[in-house]
Amino acid sequence: MKVLVLTNLFPTPWDPLRAAFNRQQFERLGAQHEVEVLAAVDFRLRLQRKPMDTGVRGLKSGHFAFFYPPGLLRALHPLFLWSSLMLQRRGYLRRGAYDCVLASWAYPDAIAARWVARWLRIPYVVKVHGSDLNVQAGYALRRRQIGTMLRGASAVVAVSAALGAKAVALGAAPDRVHVLYNGVDGQIFHPGLRSAARGRLACADAKPLLLFVGNLKASKGCLDLIEAFPALLRVQPQARLVYVGAGPAAAALRQRAQALGCAAQVELVGAVGHSALGDWFRAADLLCLPSHNEGVPNVVLEAMACGTPIVATRVGGIPEIVPPTAGVLVPAMDRPALIEALIQACNINWDRQVIADHAATFRWEDNVQMLAAILRSVVALQPTGAKICR
Repeated sequence: MKVLVLTNLFPTPWDPLRAAFNRQQFERLGAQHEVEVLAAVDFRLRLQRKPMDTGVRGLKSGHFAFFYPPGLLRALHPLFLWSSLMLQRRGYLRRGAYDCVLASWAYPDAIAARWVARWLRIPYVVKVHGSDLNVQAGYALRRRQIGTMLRGASAVVAVSAALGAKAVALGAAPDRVHVLYNGVDGQIFHPGLRSAARGRLACADAKPLLLFVGNLKASKGCLDLIEAFPALLRVQPQARLVYVGAGPAAAALRQRAQALGCAAQVELVGAVGHSALGDWFRAADLLCLPSHNEGVPNVVLEAMACGTPIVATRVGGIPEIVPPTAGVLVPAMDRPALIEALIQACNINWDRQVIADHAATFRWEDNVQMLAAILRSVVALQPTGAKICR
């Protein structure tokens, strides 16, 4: 097959660490089929940052600038995305001779991808991740567009059963929805000595070390975690909290740590490369991810693959992948419950090998085989000669 992937969730020269889960999946799919990725890049990033190496290997990928009025006309973002794509890549797309379009992210990416697929007269598949349905469909005009897109999709790939049910509720045909959990790279994420990992990271000794990995934004619960941390310190005075990631909440986290009197026990290390995360997970006693909404966050799977237990919120697909033997789950935005869970988890003698064995069932090899089978079934149903003449 020749597959065109349209998404904003992919490494680009201006954001080389973006969406490592899609890079891993599409690189593996590209080893079996001819895959081209066109990534939408916010035009502001192109103005603000210098381009760097993306680290993408063995996969044909490109990008285009996504022009839109910031903060305005969100319901028209699919039109702006489509226009940006066609102005910059129309001839390239027309010559592509693709068999299908795979859109990764429902809004606005998959809306624009639907128009591309109709223009090229090929089927489209949409992969949904979490807030692209859980948040974006909360707005009436966007929900209507998402519903139309889902109804027209030849297949919908959801990263959790909860998200698959959401897609059906929004209009997707149940028999076209496929639940496909992301995988874990076992060469990077595997158990190891905590002391050795801390030594390689030059990480200060802590009992316990709490780790947050992800975008530093309010919806990921990073601010909820800093508010809960002082209560843990009162019973675990040697505890330490490390944030790995970057985002708009970084300044607020530093301010709150100072105001709460725990700045000396809190560290923000910034964004790190995907291949460097394994040692952070092995160094930690707990991964804490109190998100407000999620699909299935890969950091949870990767942490468990290293044998690290989880404290997270009971949202999205997290309950589907974190059994009681691997973590403690709490309601979102419930600070007393989060505090109790942190204290409880720090006092449990977790079997890290049991946790790692559970995570080992999430394999990229299985994921990509299933995704390829879904795409093949969609292409096989396409009438002969249906593609646009080039």
